Amino acid sequence: MKFQELLQNISHTHDELQAKAVQSVNQSLTIRNWCIGAYIVEYEQKGQDRAKYGVNLFATLAKELKTIKGLGSTELKKCRKLYQTYPLLNFAVRQNLLPDSIRQTLSVELQNIENQEIDFAKLVLERVSYSHLTVLMNVENPTKRRYYEMLTLKTTPSVRELERQINTLSYERLGLSTDKDLTFEQIKKAITVQTPQDVVKDVYIFEFLGLKPQQSFDENDLESALLAHLQDFILELGTGFCFEARQKRILIGEEYFYIDLVFYHRLLKCHVLIELKVDKMQAGHIAQLQTYLNYYQAEIKEETDNPPIGILLVTDKNEALVRYAMPTQGKELFISKYKIQLPTEEELQNFILKELKKR
Repeated sequence: MKFQELLQNISHTHDELQAKAVQSVNQSLTIRNWCIGAYIVEYEQKGQDRAKYGVNLFATLAKELKTIKGLGSTELKKCRKLYQTYPLLNFAVRQNLLPDSIRQTLSVELQNIENQEIDFAKLVLERVSYSHLTVLMNVENPTKRRYYEMLTLKTTPSVRELERQINTLSYERLGLSTDKDLTFEQIKKAITVQTPQDVVKDVYIFEFLGLKPQQSFDENDLESALLAHLQDFILELGTGFCFEARQKRILIGEEYFYIDLVFYHRLLKCHVLIELKVDKMQAGHIAQLQTYLNYYQAEIKEETDNPPIGILLVTDKNEALVRYAMPTQGKELFISKYKIQLPTEEELQNFILKELKKR
């Protein structure tokens, strides 16, 4: 055996078994969430005390299940929707996980299903991740959803790529095309294929395994180093900053976002959100930070707090730019304090340039 062959064999074995491990975790996650959805639907239909909880069922469940990572009220609703959208997964899940009442109900409802549909459901469970299913189950039209299921099976796109295909009307474009084979080939060629390494970063997998969410969203080495040093730099200023979180995860609608650094300023009595982009400034960066500020203003800010402040740091190898997102309704006194208590643009620029010179 040659040395190059040895390297190839080791790499191939690693990739194959890593992919199988991820696939196994994904299947278990999907089965768990499908079963949770089945339990909830069964309870909503036949629970003896269901009227007691009513519209507060999901909030109450989430509160009682707080020790299980990732099962908030929004995720519990997704579990129910997964069960309602994919009843055929009944033929693929481990039947011993389901109570007799649910198995009996499903056996009646699905007794006339063709074997071809059952085989397809098993294929979906085996090869489509739960994250992809959360996107697919939002496609209401069954035929349209089947197209995107087929596209996912054939091309293994990332979740973001699947969303892009849906948002750019891939299904409709194919339907309007006079040469569907050619159009479909063009669609497939344009899709960015997901790798096992991409799947490992899936936030659902990390929560399911009880790992820290930030572990699944490592940025490139430069940005990670800058953020780590920036956190220390801000705290060293000693002007009232209290560190709260790095890569703070927030849920807006059904989509997760991550704020690079979050502080609370005890003198200004407000949150300070910091976003670092290893790139030249773009309009989307400002819009992103403003979205986070709006979220904190509406969902996090206490009555006694001042409006949150955002700091956007945009950097590349040649320059360092700093942009402050001023509070939209700050009083004169507050703005004066703001200018005194926060680090100056010059301090932040010097920090970034100093860090970049180390690379």
